[in-house]
Amino acid sequence: MVDTHTPLTPAREKSLARLKRIEGQVRGIGRMLEEDRYCIDVLTQLSAVKSALAAVEGEILRDHAGHCVAHAIESGDAEAQKVKMDELIGLLAKHYRL
Repeated sequence: MVDTHTPLTPAREKSLARLKRIEGQVRGIGRMLEEDRYCIDVLTQLSAVKSALAAVEGEILRDHAGHCVAHAIESGDAEAQKVKMDELIGLLAKHYRL
């Protein structure tokens, strides 16, 4: 059997490592709820998870712009450029409710 798995880029490896830490944080929040911990402490941890997810989101967006969008621009293919820009604008519009 041939391994067709493409090695992860350093940016993706970093994002994956962060997501694994976030996964641990979320499990910790579940334990906090099971232990009936103080609401403010739980909310503080939830806020930390949201911030960590936003950081991963930013890293992946930078990676996308730096590779996928840049490749479309460098290709000179007007249709590929339009597709990538439309994807990016659609994502930002959905995220920021534009």
